[in-house]
Amino acid sequence: MSNEKTAIRTTYFSIFGNIGLALIKGLAGYFGNSYALIADAIESTTDIFSSFLVLLGFKYAEKPPDENHPYGHGKIEPLVTFIVVAFLVTSATIIAYESIQHIQTPHKVPEPWTLIVLGGIILWKEISFQVVIRKSKQTQSSSLRADAWHHRSDAITSVMAFLGISIALLFGEGYETADDWAALLASVFILYNSYLIFRPALGEIMDEHQYDELILEIRKKSSQVDGVLGTEKCFIRKSGMRYHVDLHAIVDGRISVEKGHWIAHNLKDYLRKEIPNLGHVLIHIEPNEYTYK
Repeated sequence: MSNEKTAIRTTYFSIFGNIGLALIKGLAGYFGNSYALIADAIESTTDIFSSFLVLLGFKYAEKPPDENHPYGHGKIEPLVTFIVVAFLVTSATIIAYESIQHIQTPHKVPEPWTLIVLGGIILWKEISFQVVIRKSKQTQSSSLRADAWHHRSDAITSVMAFLGISIALLFGEGYETADDWAALLASVFILYNSYLIFRPALGEIMDEHQYDELILEIRKKSSQVDGVLGTEKCFIRKSGMRYHVDLHAIVDGRISVEKGHWIAHNLKDYLRKEIPNLGHVLIHIEPNEYTYK
């Protein structure tokens, strides 16, 4: 299965999981007198919309290159990641605001059974995080990584809610707002994770140099091609789940232009065969200064 298909299937997993959890959290929070659970439900609701955006981004990125987009449509992915981050920041802001409002308003202690609900939610969200983050590494998808951290943020919010409700139940009167404080603390974690997701996506848009391991692999593979004496410059930019490469290959300076052209084509074909997630590979031939002299 291609990286694109894997990413799409993983996003469907996130969408259906979040729909179910949003309903469970919302109902449990309302009937269990827990704003922390209601805050959790708000985040899961925003997760549904953000996962839909990720899905639409993958569908668009799947489109083949055309006259206006010769490198394909993969740059849509970090742009979608920015929108996902905006959803995270928005949900964190709403949770923080509502938490402060509830801290100032007297209310009942949450029901004890809400802890059982939260325990199940924490377990499911951590499993979801592990599944999606593994797929994001497999596909090299920044928006799938953002979606994975939505699951982790949700798990963190649920852990905070669990601790807050436990404190409220354990200490009783006077500690009714413990789960509200927990929700407020969770919003800080969500904001921090938002930055961790945003920064790599920005680097992807700006074509930052951040692919040292892939460059080493390209240089190693290049040395295995007949006629290639070494490599010089190697620039990489990411678009979606593909890496576009500009590589300077060193060859014997006394060979003909035709043979140099043949070596460049062989090198390009070999690299794309050995490293499947490469997109465009541009080879520039450099004469070996010693043989050239």
